[in-house]
Amino acid sequence: MKEERYDVVVVGAGPAGSITARTAASQGLEVLLIDRKQEIGVPVCCAEGISNAVERFIQPDKRWICAEVKGANIYSPDGTKVTLSGSKTEEVGYVVDRKEFDKALATEAASAGAEVRVKTEAYGIITDGTRKKGVYVRGMDGNTRIYADIIVGADGVESKIGRWAGINTHLKPSELCICAEYLMCNVEIDEEFSEFFLGEKVAPRGYAWVFPKGENCANVGLGIGGDVSKDKHRAMDYLRAFVHDKFPDGEIMAEIYGAVPLSGPLHKSVSDGLVLVGDAARHVNPLTGGGILYAMQAAEIAGDVIAKAIHEGDTSEDRLKEYDNRCRSEFGKRLETALKAKEFFFRLSDDDFNALAHSLEGVNLKELSTRALVLELIKRNPRRLVDLAKIVL
Repeated sequence: MKEERYDVVVVGAGPAGSITARTAASQGLEVLLIDRKQEIGVPVCCAEGISNAVERFIQPDKRWICAEVKGANIYSPDGTKVTLSGSKTEEVGYVVDRKEFDKALATEAASAGAEVRVKTEAYGIITDGTRKKGVYVRGMDGNTRIYADIIVGADGVESKIGRWAGINTHLKPSELCICAEYLMCNVEIDEEFSEFFLGEKVAPRGYAWVFPKGENCANVGLGIGGDVSKDKHRAMDYLRAFVHDKFPDGEIMAEIYGAVPLSGPLHKSVSDGLVLVGDAARHVNPLTGGGILYAMQAAEIAGDVIAKAIHEGDTSEDRLKEYDNRCRSEFGKRLETALKAKEFFFRLSDDDFNALAHSLEGVNLKELSTRALVLELIKRNPRRLVDLAKIVL
């Protein structure tokens, strides 16, 4: 079997993997970024909405921006509309083409000095008994042992890298959101607003979304709780019903399926010679399911910590814990609060959601953020939401 040697091997070339590779390579490390897919960014497994705070990590480019969203309309089960708009967008500011977006990030990693390799799948971790030494991969040229001081698992919600390394990445069905989505054309939508639909009949323990992509096209999808998914009540079953009701004349151009972790971050996402980033580390907002921005934030931290650890000659778990600590400091509180808020909202009935929406009728919130919405709800429903106030205030 062939053998290769790098400072860092990153498994998975999504946003988390590419940002980690770019950051580590820019600090002088020899980095290999691998992805099992034939083409980076394909197939798309994402609703493709992202905060405009992404500009912190990459210069906006019209090649991967499909639409710039100025607001959001949220519909309660009885159809009551609540509008959020404004310059501050916490969740969806851009609707992107993930294929082009992911390629742009991988290109930046390559420009920073990382080697990028597709059609290369990791199938095991090399160890010397207790310490991780690299990964076994299969690719176009056969099987190879790739030795590295640090392995980065950026391989998504299922994260085989984490599991092989002995990190508990198990998720209960209630901690998963099962998603289905169509790319649709010939649909009449507001091109400047994303839309969200709540209700037990629409998407139990989740919501449906419509994200404009320009030229009368949109991503139309929904996510439901993994614990309510069952025969004839799968995410795709709910999506078909939703589309039949909302866009009966729309044309389906593509189908997308996936799962999103809603558990909150892993308690530990590092071990000797190994770091998990993105969905693999559960860096996803448990209330909204949004994860791209958190993945990029964590990845930048990971690349920095990894570079320092390797330059110091210490890749132990104790040294790499700085990564977990910095992630908690930067956005851990937000994800912890979002997890508690999710658990609160999951206990509400459709009647509860309708009453909350009615309390906001006629109000146009000037900030496109989940927090702004929750704070306004608490302000207008102090008795009903006393438990929620304890969580977020």
